[in-house]
Amino acid sequence: MISCIFRRIDVLTLILIVTNFSLIISHQLPQDQSSLAAYGQSVQNSDLKSEELLELGMHQLERSLYPEALQSFQTALQSYQGTDNRKAEADALLGIGYAYNGLGKYQTAIDFYNRSLAIRQKIGDTNGAAHAINGLGYAYNGLGQYQKSLELHQQALATFKQSNDQSGMPSALNGIADVYGILNQPTKAIDFYQQSLAIAQKSKNLADAAYALNGLGDVYEDLEQYQKAIDSHQQSLVIFRQIENRDGEAYALYSLGSAYTLLEQVTTALNFYQQSLAIFREIGNRNGEAYVLNGLGYAYGIQGSFPQAFELFQQTVTIARQVGDRYNEGYALENLGLMFTKTGQTEVAILFYKQAVNVRESIRQDIRKLPKKLQKSYLSTIEDSYRTLADLLLKQERIIEALQVLDFLKVQELEDYLKNVRSNALTSQGVRFLAPEKAMINELWASNYQQIKSLNSRLAKQIEQLPKSEIDQAPAYLQKLPQGTALLYPLIIEDRIEIILFANGIAAMHRASPIKKAELQKLIQEFQTGLRDYSSQDFREPSQRLYNLLIKPVEADLKANQTKTILYAPDGILRYIPLAALYDGKQFLIENYTINNLIAYILMDFINQDQTDSAVPRVLAGAFGGQLGEQKFNQIALPATIIEVSAITRLIPNSIAFTNNEFSIEAINSQLSKYTILHLATHASFNTGTPENSFIIFGSGQTIHLNEISNLNLGNLKLIILSACETAIGKIGNGVEILGFGYQVQKAGAKSAIASLWQVSDEGTQKLMQGFYGYLKLGNYNKADALRQSQIDLIRGQKFSHPFYWAAFVLIGNGL
Repeated sequence: MISCIFRRIDVLTLILIVTNFSLIISHQLPQDQSSLAAYGQSVQNSDLKSEELLELGMHQLERSLYPEALQSFQTALQSYQGTDNRKAEADALLGIGYAYNGLGKYQTAIDFYNRSLAIRQKIGDTNGAAHAINGLGYAYNGLGQYQKSLELHQQALATFKQSNDQSGMPSALNGIADVYGILNQPTKAIDFYQQSLAIAQKSKNLADAAYALNGLGDVYEDLEQYQKAIDSHQQSLVIFRQIENRDGEAYALYSLGSAYTLLEQVTTALNFYQQSLAIFREIGNRNGEAYVLNGLGYAYGIQGSFPQAFELFQQTVTIARQVGDRYNEGYALENLGLMFTKTGQTEVAILFYKQAVNVRESIRQDIRKLPKKLQKSYLSTIEDSYRTLADLLLKQERIIEALQVLDFLKVQELEDYLKNVRSNALTSQGVRFLAPEKAMINELWASNYQQIKSLNSRLAKQIEQLPKSEIDQAPAYLQKLPQGTALLYPLIIEDRIEIILFANGIAAMHRASPIKKAELQKLIQEFQTGLRDYSSQDFREPSQRLYNLLIKPVEADLKANQTKTILYAPDGILRYIPLAALYDGKQFLIENYTINNLIAYILMDFINQDQTDSAVPRVLAGAFGGQLGEQKFNQIALPATIIEVSAITRLIPNSIAFTNNEFSIEAINSQLSKYTILHLATHASFNTGTPENSFIIFGSGQTIHLNEISNLNLGNLKLIILSACETAIGKIGNGVEILGFGYQVQKAGAKSAIASLWQVSDEGTQKLMQGFYGYLKLGNYNKADALRQSQIDLIRGQKFSHPFYWAAFVLIGNGL
């Protein structure tokens, strides 16, 4: 289980910014929320000095009174514009930036931060400029542009260090730590929080010290080091109480409740949650109130106090909808789905889970809704909610609905990994509600827990009475599946693999293959080991076992449908094995079917690009090169890549190759618009963890990380080929890094990609690629068919028949 940590990135550091504003504290401001709001209204109608408005605005920000703070800063700005007090004008602009940031209007905040920055640079206020830059870092974090956020915080930190600004450094360090926390780099996050804490404690910078401690607690929680998390949150709580920061105190109490919930010490957790809830209600922080209510609901659920949990989750959803917090709304809906799954109210559980999935998909439509730290539910990851929903639907024989949920699951996995996945016209529609479900939603929300059992029974009967055509109705995008093509979707569950098969003209079906998840992982590792040893036939036994798990259950259905092409959307660790190399005892699967790997069918470009443009490829190639046996940029040289790309340019007219140092990002970028295939014969590594761990290296030594591929203009390309790449060997995750490469390529405009699942043979790759381009050149083979035919040629030859040489290469995207 992973805690739901509600992060406040900038508000808790604003106390320190007050000391950097050019204002004079001339009187005591009211401290409670309602009095401060009333005082603010009176100030707006008075003739108080502009510097007092700046002071008031900062105090309002500390209390999360963003609209009121915005008004204070805007009024102050009006009085300073046109005067000689440019520094105060810049302070007011910075305050407006903070207010908009707090309101989630990050782009507007950026505009005001930049205006403040421009003035500070003009008047030579270097330190003030650093504060504006640091604010920009927080805003770009809110937009999900984490690399830019990191660079801005680092730039601000360098300036603060240069001027020995002890008040500014902790805030910048906290910002850097926040980004590393989001990017799942806990070691770095801890390091920067600790640096911030040390400086803040030395300079008695209590607010930033408390923030760093709370951030450390969050990271320790993610690492399941719960006692360390509790110690950090408790220290944070002491400081927030000392400086009378009620907002911070409430968040620290909430964090303690979260940690004790994860330890299943429910009584202690409830005590902290109740204290936090009282403060959030006192200061009017509705967003914080909703998160605590969600935590309380989960804690009561652990106790089995389902009526109280249901009521608390209902309150959470109500408030989350009022304040526009779709993330918290999604968590509460997922927790409701979990609760009713546990109590056997399956139809109601499905209905809540469907609502949760649709909330998640709606979030991707509006970048402003992204929180500063992606939240996680108390129950588990968001991904598990999608899996549970798909499993429930399959148990009810609602296969089409399950298939659609699996598509959304893959989109969600990409979002968790890349943090940049947005909705398209299809995903934004969400999963379909059946007519009885749609009719019951309002009644469900108006009910109490005791009424749910009756509602569940009624809903089950209504669904049973629906015509089968309604249950089996495929969404429009699935109806575009070409004839002779079948979707194959495996779903890994703890005790089995569910195989879903869909094709136009036949009813969707699913088959179960019993196998424990741990046993499946062991089998895949055995298969991987066999595939990489070209001197052995050890791959055959695990290959045939996997065939029996994945293909045998639907083998007759594939034949009955006269399937020629399998569109395969592997799940989890299955992404690390090539479907092409599964063996039925006589033949490899690729000898019977063309195989096209998908990210998700809902993200697929349905246009057959080869029919809308000339089928004759134009190849832009690059070779890493180097001399045999030498090290080049800490990589093994690949002299055979030069031979490989030279052969391509000889075979394919109107093609060009860059080799060695000439093979650079700039050289490739300058030529991209002229070609339809980009062939990169070089080292690449797709690793688990974060996109920053995965990269492609050029012959010039330059690298491009996975999350940067989408910055390239690949719109004219049909295909990108990585012909000398490998995934992380030895460490198995969920394979999302492989999906991530395919998605980033498509996001940048290319239709599909070919990459390899292990480090491949130079000579075997040359032979495979020579055949691939030869078939493409003929003009009557699409990309997937050309790859298949070239692989079959190697299978039926002598020297390269072992799957080590040909099976590594998988096509991802639209190869039709």
